[in-house]
Amino acid sequence: MTSKNSTSTAYAIEAVLWDFGGVFTLSPFSMLAGYAKSVDMDPMLVGSTMFGDYYQDTDHPWHRLERGEISMEVAREKIIALGRKLGLPRDLDLYEAFGSFPSDGGLRTQFVQRAQQLRTAGYQLAIVTNNIAEYRDGWRALLPYPVDEVFHTVIDSSVEGIRKPNPAIFHLALERLGSIAPERSIFLDDFDGNTQAAAALGLHTVLVGEDDAAALAELDALLAERSF
Repeated sequence: MTSKNSTSTAYAIEAVLWDFGGVFTLSPFSMLAGYAKSVDMDPMLVGSTMFGDYYQDTDHPWHRLERGEISMEVAREKIIALGRKLGLPRDLDLYEAFGSFPSDGGLRTQFVQRAQQLRTAGYQLAIVTNNIAEYRDGWRALLPYPVDEVFHTVIDSSVEGIRKPNPAIFHLALERLGSIAPERSIFLDDFDGNTQAAAALGLHTVLVGEDDAAALAELDALLAERSF
Protein backbone atom coordinates (compact mmCIF):
# COMPACT_ATOMS: atom_id res chain seq x y z
CA MET A 1 0.00 0.00 0.00
CA THR A 2 1.49 3.32 -1.02
CA SER A 3 0.56 6.97 -1.16
CA LYS A 4 1.94 9.49 -3.59
CA ASN A 5 2.32 13.19 -3.03
CA SER A 6 2.35 14.86 -6.41
CA THR A 7 4.31 17.94 -5.31
CA SER A 8 6.55 19.18 -2.56
CA THR A 9 4.22 22.17 -2.08
CA ALA A 10 1.50 21.46 0.48
CA TYR A 11 -2.10 22.18 -0.44
CA ALA A 12 -5.19 21.77 1.71
CA ILE A 13 -7.25 18.75 0.65
CA GLU A 14 -10.74 19.61 -0.53
CA ALA A 15 -11.93 16.40 -2.21
CA VAL A 16 -11.71 12.64 -1.78
CA LEU A 17 -12.41 10.41 -4.78
CA TRP A 18 -13.23 6.75 -4.22
CA ASP A 19 -13.26 3.68 -6.40
CA PHE A 20 -16.23 1.46 -5.51
CA GLY A 21 -15.43 -2.22 -6.10
CA GLY A 22 -12.25 -3.02 -4.19
CA VAL A 23 -12.67 -0.11 -1.78
CA PHE A 24 -16.22 -0.23 -0.44
CA THR A 25 -16.35 -3.94 -1.26
CA LEU A 26 -13.79 -6.70 -1.61
CA SER A 27 -11.61 -6.45 -4.71
CA PRO A 28 -13.12 -8.05 -7.83
CA PHE A 29 -9.58 -9.14 -8.69
CA SER A 30 -9.22 -11.16 -5.50
CA MET A 31 -12.68 -12.67 -5.96
CA LEU A 32 -11.79 -13.58 -9.55
CA ALA A 33 -8.79 -15.46 -8.18
CA GLY A 34 -11.24 -17.58 -6.21
CA TYR A 35 -13.19 -18.30 -9.37
CA ALA A 36 -9.98 -19.27 -11.18
CA LYS A 37 -9.18 -21.72 -8.40
CA SER A 38 -12.66 -23.23 -8.63
CA VAL A 39 -12.17 -23.97 -12.34
CA ASP A 40 -8.57 -25.13 -11.79
CA MET A 41 -6.96 -22.49 -13.99
CA ASP A 42 -4.14 -19.97 -13.58
CA PRO A 43 -5.56 -16.75 -12.03
CA MET A 44 -3.35 -14.54 -14.21
CA LEU A 45 -4.59 -16.24 -17.37
CA VAL A 46 -8.21 -16.06 -16.26
CA GLY A 47 -7.85 -12.38 -15.36
CA SER A 48 -6.15 -11.36 -18.59
CA THR A 49 -8.67 -13.27 -20.70
CA MET A 50 -11.75 -11.93 -18.92
CA PHE A 51 -10.60 -8.38 -18.08
CA GLY A 52 -7.85 -7.70 -20.64
CA ASP A 53 -4.83 -5.54 -19.83
CA TYR A 54 -6.27 -3.47 -17.00
CA TYR A 55 -3.37 -1.04 -17.13
CA GLN A 56 -4.66 0.12 -20.52
CA ASP A 57 -7.93 1.34 -22.02
CA THR A 58 -8.36 -0.92 -25.04
CA ASP A 59 -10.97 -2.58 -27.25
CA HIS A 60 -11.02 -5.75 -25.15
CA PRO A 61 -14.68 -6.81 -24.65
CA TRP A 62 -14.57 -6.07 -20.92
CA HIS A 63 -13.23 -2.56 -21.54
CA ARG A 64 -15.93 -1.94 -24.14
CA LEU A 65 -18.52 -3.21 -21.65
CA GLU A 66 -17.24 -0.80 -18.99
CA ARG A 67 -17.48 2.07 -21.47
CA GLY A 68 -21.10 1.17 -22.17
CA GLU A 69 -20.42 0.27 -25.80
CA ILE A 70 -21.69 -3.33 -25.64
CA SER A 71 -23.99 -5.34 -23.38
CA MET A 72 -22.84 -7.90 -20.84
CA GLU A 73 -24.28 -10.68 -22.99
CA VAL A 74 -22.24 -9.57 -26.00
CA ALA A 75 -19.13 -9.20 -23.82
CA ARG A 76 -19.74 -12.69 -22.41
CA GLU A 77 -19.92 -14.21 -25.88
CA LYS A 78 -16.80 -12.39 -27.03
CA ILE A 79 -14.80 -13.43 -23.97
CA ILE A 80 -15.82 -17.06 -24.41
CA ALA A 81 -14.74 -16.82 -28.05
CA LEU A 82 -11.45 -15.24 -27.02
CA GLY A 83 -10.78 -18.06 -24.57
CA ARG A 84 -11.48 -20.66 -27.25
CA LYS A 85 -9.13 -18.86 -29.63
CA LEU A 86 -6.44 -19.03 -26.95
CA GLY A 87 -7.06 -22.74 -26.56
CA LEU A 88 -8.19 -22.60 -22.93
CA PRO A 89 -9.31 -25.91 -21.46
CA ARG A 90 -12.80 -24.59 -20.68
CA ASP A 91 -15.03 -21.60 -21.39
CA LEU A 92 -14.68 -18.59 -19.10
CA ASP A 93 -18.22 -17.41 -18.48
CA LEU A 94 -18.86 -13.96 -16.99
CA TYR A 95 -22.17 -15.08 -15.51
CA GLU A 96 -20.55 -18.05 -13.83
CA ALA A 97 -17.66 -15.95 -12.52
CA PHE A 98 -19.80 -13.21 -11.00
CA GLY A 99 -22.27 -15.75 -9.69
CA SER A 100 -19.46 -17.07 -7.49
CA PHE A 101 -18.94 -13.69 -5.79
CA PRO A 102 -20.64 -12.92 -2.43
CA SER A 103 -24.05 -11.29 -2.88
CA ASP A 104 -23.06 -8.20 -0.87
CA GLY A 105 -19.73 -7.87 -2.67
CA GLY A 106 -17.97 -8.31 0.66
CA LEU A 107 -18.93 -4.88 2.02
CA ARG A 108 -16.10 -3.09 3.86
CA THR A 109 -17.95 -1.18 6.54
CA GLN A 110 -14.98 0.91 7.72
CA PHE A 111 -14.71 2.60 4.31
CA VAL A 112 -18.48 3.02 4.13
CA GLN A 113 -18.51 4.80 7.48
CA ARG A 114 -15.39 6.89 6.75
CA ALA A 115 -16.95 8.34 3.62
CA GLN A 116 -19.99 9.39 5.61
CA GLN A 117 -17.77 11.03 8.23
CA LEU A 118 -15.83 12.96 5.59
CA ARG A 119 -19.04 14.26 4.03
CA THR A 120 -20.09 15.54 7.46
CA ALA A 121 -16.65 17.11 7.86
CA GLY A 122 -17.20 19.15 4.70
CA TYR A 123 -15.08 17.40 2.08
CA GLN A 124 -16.25 17.07 -1.51
CA LEU A 125 -16.72 13.38 -2.32
CA ALA A 126 -16.96 11.48 -5.58
CA ILE A 127 -17.17 7.85 -6.64
CA VAL A 128 -15.13 7.12 -9.76
CA THR A 129 -15.99 3.59 -10.83
CA ASN A 130 -15.43 1.32 -13.79
CA ASN A 131 -18.88 -0.18 -13.97
CA ILE A 132 -21.25 -1.93 -16.36
CA ALA A 133 -24.72 -0.80 -17.37
CA GLU A 134 -26.39 -3.94 -16.05
CA TYR A 135 -25.07 -3.15 -12.56
CA ARG A 136 -25.75 0.59 -12.41
CA ASP A 137 -28.42 0.18 -9.74
CA GLY A 138 -27.10 -2.98 -8.11
CA TRP A 139 -23.92 -1.52 -6.64
CA ARG A 140 -25.79 1.42 -5.11
CA ALA A 141 -28.04 -0.98 -3.21
CA LEU A 142 -24.99 -2.43 -1.42
CA LEU A 143 -24.43 0.77 0.56
CA PRO A 144 -26.47 1.30 3.73
CA TYR A 145 -27.28 4.89 2.81
CA PRO A 146 -28.47 6.69 -0.36
CA VAL A 147 -25.41 7.34 -2.52
CA ASP A 148 -26.43 10.92 -3.33
CA GLU A 149 -26.67 11.82 0.36
CA VAL A 150 -22.97 11.14 0.87
CA PHE A 151 -21.28 11.59 -2.51
CA HIS A 152 -21.57 14.85 -4.42
CA THR A 153 -21.10 13.13 -7.78
CA VAL A 154 -20.77 9.64 -9.26
CA ILE A 155 -18.61 9.08 -12.33
CA ASP A 156 -19.75 5.76 -13.77
CA SER A 157 -17.68 4.59 -16.74
CA SER A 158 -20.65 2.94 -18.43
CA VAL A 159 -22.59 6.22 -18.32
CA GLU A 160 -19.74 8.55 -19.29
CA GLY A 161 -18.18 6.34 -21.97
CA ILE A 162 -14.71 6.66 -20.39
CA ARG A 163 -13.00 4.34 -17.93
CA LYS A 164 -10.00 4.26 -15.67
CA PRO A 165 -7.09 4.60 -16.29
CA ASN A 166 -8.05 7.19 -18.93
CA PRO A 167 -7.02 10.56 -17.41
CA ALA A 168 -10.24 12.11 -18.72
CA ILE A 169 -12.28 10.34 -16.07
CA PHE A 170 -10.37 12.05 -13.25
CA HIS A 171 -10.59 15.44 -14.94
CA LEU A 172 -14.36 14.93 -15.24
CA ALA A 173 -14.73 14.03 -11.57
CA LEU A 174 -12.78 17.08 -10.39
CA GLU A 175 -14.73 19.34 -12.74
CA ARG A 176 -18.05 18.11 -11.40
CA LEU A 177 -16.89 18.68 -7.85
CA GLY A 178 -16.38 22.34 -8.68
CA SER A 179 -13.15 22.37 -10.69
CA ILE A 180 -11.05 21.30 -7.73
CA ALA A 181 -7.30 21.18 -8.41
CA PRO A 182 -5.77 17.67 -8.56
CA GLU A 183 -3.25 18.49 -5.83
CA ARG A 184 -6.15 19.30 -3.49
CA SER A 185 -7.60 15.83 -3.98
CA ILE A 186 -7.05 12.25 -2.82
CA PHE A 187 -8.01 9.16 -4.83
CA LEU A 188 -8.43 5.66 -3.37
CA ASP A 189 -8.39 2.56 -5.58
CA ASP A 190 -7.45 -1.10 -5.24
CA PHE A 191 -5.66 -1.28 -8.63
CA ASP A 192 -2.23 0.30 -8.96
CA GLY A 193 -2.69 1.14 -12.64
CA ASN A 194 -5.53 3.46 -11.66
CA THR A 195 -3.67 5.12 -8.78
CA GLN A 196 -0.67 5.62 -11.06
CA ALA A 197 -2.86 7.35 -13.65
CA ALA A 198 -4.35 9.63 -10.99
CA ALA A 199 -0.94 10.42 -9.45
CA ALA A 200 0.40 11.39 -12.87
CA LEU A 201 -2.24 14.14 -12.93
CA GLY A 202 -1.21 15.40 -9.50
CA LEU A 203 -3.73 13.72 -7.22
CA HIS A 204 -2.57 12.21 -3.95
CA THR A 205 -3.37 8.51 -3.94
CA VAL A 206 -3.96 5.59 -1.59
CA LEU A 207 -3.63 2.09 -2.97
CA VAL A 208 -6.14 0.00 -1.02
CA GLY A 209 -5.07 -3.53 -0.15
CA GLU A 210 -6.60 -6.16 2.09
CA ASP A 211 -5.80 -4.26 5.32
CA ASP A 212 -8.67 -1.79 5.77
CA ALA A 213 -7.13 -0.09 8.80
CA ALA A 214 -3.79 0.54 7.05
CA ALA A 215 -5.45 2.19 4.04
CA LEU A 216 -7.65 4.37 6.21
CA ALA A 217 -4.67 5.37 8.35
CA GLU A 218 -2.87 6.44 5.19
CA LEU A 219 -5.90 8.46 4.09
CA ASP A 220 -6.15 10.12 7.49
CA ALA A 221 -2.44 10.94 7.46
CA LEU A 222 -2.79 12.74 4.13
CA LEU A 223 -5.82 14.65 5.39
CA ALA A 224 -4.03 15.61 8.61
CA GLU A 225 -0.95 16.83 6.76
CA ARG A 226 -3.11 19.12 4.64
CA SER A 227 -5.88 20.21 6.99
CA PHE A 228 -5.19 23.93 6.87
